[in-house]
Amino acid sequence: MSSETGDVRAPARGGFSLSLNDPGVRSLVYQVLVVGGVVLVGWFLISNTLDNLARRSIATGFDFLSREASFGIGESLIDYHPRDSYGYAFLVGVLNTLKVAVIGVVLATIIGTVVGIARLSSNWLVAKLASAYVEIVRNVPPLLQLFFWYAVVTESMPPVRQALNPLPGIYLSQRGLWFPVPAADPVWGAMGIALLVGIVAAFVMRRWAAARQARTGQPFPTVLATLGLVLGLPLLVYLGGGAPTDMDVPQLAGFNFRGGMTISPEFFAILTGLVIYTAGFIAEVVRSGILAVNWGQTEAARSLGLPGGQTLRLVVLPQALRVIVPPLTSQYLNLTKNSSLALAIGYPDLVSIANTMINQTGQAIEGVALIMGTYLTISLAISVFMNWYNKRIALVER
Repeated sequence: MSSETGDVRAPARGGFSLSLNDPGVRSLVYQVLVVGGVVLVGWFLISNTLDNLARRSIATGFDFLSREASFGIGESLIDYHPRDSYGYAFLVGVLNTLKVAVIGVVLATIIGTVVGIARLSSNWLVAKLASAYVEIVRNVPPLLQLFFWYAVVTESMPPVRQALNPLPGIYLSQRGLWFPVPAADPVWGAMGIALLVGIVAAFVMRRWAAARQARTGQPFPTVLATLGLVLGLPLLVYLGGGAPTDMDVPQLAGFNFRGGMTISPEFFAILTGLVIYTAGFIAEVVRSGILAVNWGQTEAARSLGLPGGQTLRLVVLPQALRVIVPPLTSQYLNLTKNSSLALAIGYPDLVSIANTMINQTGQAIEGVALIMGTYLTISLAISVFMNWYNKRIALVER
């Protein structure tokens, strides 16, 4: 029966309505319009940029990455020569950035965890010192901290020819810290492979031990077994390879040292500054995570006779991780992205090397795209790993 007021009939049972009054249809239309608008704007910007570059006869594309770089790089994890390509030089910068990020994340996590726990200490002096550390480093811009640590090395250390020699083969000067390392030998590569095998084997063993204990109730000495696999396998390879003892000792040659290994002032400044700065934020993340655990958990652990250290390690921290990990991910991302400040003190990270490439080739758009793409890839990799870890430690109600 039709309505005299002209109301629209409801669709028949099982029918399909394309009316904009349907929230689902309306939402889909809006999303299509937004995506279409973004694509249209992107197409306009890209086409306009390419047209302007063509009018000015400016080269485009990434073909320049195969050309000779013709500039030196102060330090690198892999062998580099100015005759290598721009692409290889950029790879050196990426590895230098990853070196700062990986070492910085590990050290900042350790220091931040210790300071965060210290802020909750019952010792008045320890708690106040930890609080002062957090308040100071979090309120001083990281760039100023980098300048401070760089000045500490370059201004307070003697020149190369008057380098400090606290131990045989170790020299400290304005050029950095030089120390002996084992001489090149095939056994070191084999030991690295053995270390990786040991880590994988230890991971498999710990999962097996956990399943065995859940099934039988019998614990397994996982700590000793892990140490045996991680340290024992490389040691066996070292002994089987002849146990080489030759050392590459730094020697003064001209205006600098040759041989051994060095920690440059630039690397020291960027690493120390970022670690100390980020550790202050991680300390607050850890402190808030511990406070989020109900105090009854601590009381229950103490009623069972667990000392304070075991209560924190076995009861409180495992439960606090579900609160700690999400904001901790943000701090890891911040540390990685703040490594771009290395440009200010001359450390050859990916931004510094990309800027040199841009100045020599004039292809700024491609250079900036490489920087953005690299940081995006690193950040997404960190986020994926931390999200996986967060799901793995999440409390599951059964």
